[in-house]
Amino acid sequence: MGAGNHTRVSEFILLGLSEEPELQLLLFGLFLSMYLITVLGNLIIILAVSSDSHLHTPMYFFLSNLSLVDICFISTTIPKMLVNIQIQSKAITYAGCITQIYFFILFGVVDICLLTVMAYDRFVAICHPLYYTVIMNPRLCRLLLLVSWIMSVLDSLLQCLMVLRLSFCTDPEIPHFFCELNQVTQLACSDTFLNNVVIYLVTVLLGGVPLAGILYSYSKIVSSILAIPSTQGKYKAFSTCVSHLSVVSLFYGTVLGVYLSSASTHSSQSSATASVMYTMVTPMLNPFIYSLRNRDIKGALKRFLWMAVTKGTIILRPKKYPCSMTSKIQDQ
Repeated sequence: MGAGNHTRVSEFILLGLSEEPELQLLLFGLFLSMYLITVLGNLIIILAVSSDSHLHTPMYFFLSNLSLVDICFISTTIPKMLVNIQIQSKAITYAGCITQIYFFILFGVVDICLLTVMAYDRFVAICHPLYYTVIMNPRLCRLLLLVSWIMSVLDSLLQCLMVLRLSFCTDPEIPHFFCELNQVTQLACSDTFLNNVVIYLVTVLLGGVPLAGILYSYSKIVSSILAIPSTQGKYKAFSTCVSHLSVVSLFYGTVLGVYLSSASTHSSQSSATASVMYTMVTPMLNPFIYSLRNRDIKGALKRFLWMAVTKGTIILRPKKYPCSMTSKIQDQ
């Protein structure tokens, strides 16, 4: 196609999950509820960890950051989807689409990095317990967090710059509820070979390498747990990993399921529907997994709620005057 037929589009059309008018109200109520539950649940985790000094440890430091990233991750896509349903519009501006791609990749990669770092934290805690406080010191924790953010910023910036070099045909329609990188790239009228190479290379580096690190960490963890002589010791060591292992399985399981199913069915609409699992369901379930499977978090939540109720009771309790003051008030 000649260069004259390529235009810089002003907006994209998000086809969403369904074009049936009668389903729009149902989708709006469902996704609004999921969004509010996700934000509230992750905020509770952050407040519980920050308010309880017993949870000021590396594991919960990364957990609170993971909760914050999950809030940002789901806020990248769902609010725009809800607004489009409310105003009955499917349009998103070109700048808005690029911005959505940037932040979606940014928070998605940070999520992956934090899950990998948390696996390393559990590896050190179980395989090298005597050196845990020395290895996982505050400086290293902050450094790991900083490296995660730097890698994510560089990746999202690279991907957006690669999209900016593309030309698109008039009124491109994205068969998704947000600007998904692969879908946007496929709509380009110009050559996308370099874009696809970059996408695949980055996916292997920032998707496959962390997964390999997580699997290696847990292989060592399982070996160390099996070497523990007592059954109670094995249960106690494994219980510290259950929540994180559940979140990792949920996240990677849904992501792999989405892309493997879309590759086999070649249906963009089914891919968009399946994407709901890792864009909304996973961030929503993370707080429940950590709060229901973790005694420390449940204890911190109880103490936080008790403090909140107690302070509220003290504030609402009527002020008691001394007897002499009471008599003066009554005389007046």
